[in-house]
Amino acid sequence: MSGAIGVTVLGSTGSVGVSTLDVLARHPDRYRVFALTAHRNHEKLFAQCLEHEPEYAVMVREDAAESLRAALREAGSQTEVLAGAESLAMVAAHEDTQYVMAAIVGAAGLLPTLAAAEAGKRVMLANKEALVMSGQIFMDAVSRSGAELLPIDSEHNAIFQCMPGDFARGFDEVGVRGILLTASGGPFRTLPLDQFASVTPAQAVAHPNWDMGRKISVDSATMMNKGLEVIEACWLFGTDVEHVQVVLHPQSVVHSMVQYTDGSVLAQLGNPDMRTPIAHCLAWPERIESGVADLDVFKMARLDFEEPDLARFPCLRLAYEARRAGGIMSTALNAANEVAVEAFLDHGMDFPGIPAVIEAVLGETINAPADDLDAILSADAVARERAQRQVSLRKG
Repeated sequence: MSGAIGVTVLGSTGSVGVSTLDVLARHPDRYRVFALTAHRNHEKLFAQCLEHEPEYAVMVREDAAESLRAALREAGSQTEVLAGAESLAMVAAHEDTQYVMAAIVGAAGLLPTLAAAEAGKRVMLANKEALVMSGQIFMDAVSRSGAELLPIDSEHNAIFQCMPGDFARGFDEVGVRGILLTASGGPFRTLPLDQFASVTPAQAVAHPNWDMGRKISVDSATMMNKGLEVIEACWLFGTDVEHVQVVLHPQSVVHSMVQYTDGSVLAQLGNPDMRTPIAHCLAWPERIESGVADLDVFKMARLDFEEPDLARFPCLRLAYEARRAGGIMSTALNAANEVAVEAFLDHGMDFPGIPAVIEAVLGETINAPADDLDAILSADAVARERAQRQVSLRKG
């Protein structure tokens, strides 16, 4: 165990966190769980601590941390329980962890993920908001510290696998024409537009291919998830939105493609299971067993590809516009979306209200440079206030 790589899992009780622990458990001689973190699900984190025996467990909320602390003490566990944002950052940057799985959903994941990057860790990025909100600051931190930034999102991981190793020299230099970013289209790809107003949260979270959390599932239904991925791809691969084309692919077998100037298109295929990109990033540049079943190419009856309808998916249009505008607009986009999705999930606002709230907030936002963390956090807070006001207007 002394030679095993220490891994911190930020957001271990979510779907990506659970999949990460599954892969880690398959390779106990290679990896050890150093720290696990969760927001408030102390019951699930308790079970994970007993199974994986981390040195630290961190809850965002102090009351949840106290419940976990008492339960682990009674069970005889040696895991130390901490609470708060500073503790999240501490375990992400700790000298005894080498790899950090950044799987906290939303803006809450920004600061601990940034702490891991600043500490020079291998950052396995499942939290796209870190780049959407603060792309330049985050990439600068990676460059300064020598951190390794590897993408966990199945689409970005597929692009990474299909890119030449020296893509950082620039697309023109390495012969890349562009990125084809695939999207399933979610549960409403063919739903008549006049039925969108009656969509329920239960329908929106029922993704046809992927098992994801509620917020991400709604983002997939609106295609905001894909919009955020477009922005993330620009930062990860050093390009602009004009070189990133979203392609609807309902089977979710082709996870993304890279188009080359010689006419070649390289694609990465696999069953829709997050353990594949997780195992890839854990072992890179090697390959390890992930637990994912082999893709049976003989059972694939067809692979369909369509151009997205921006009238059906206005959130995708808004994401492209925010990225083109630059500055704090992507931060405002993300903040407004988080508030709007929460309002929809709480049954307080209809489904078409999500893009309506976001567009209204962007219209109110005066753009400014996103050149320091304080400016970004301020823009995030202001956008949330404006989004709450828009939600109240729609509910009222």
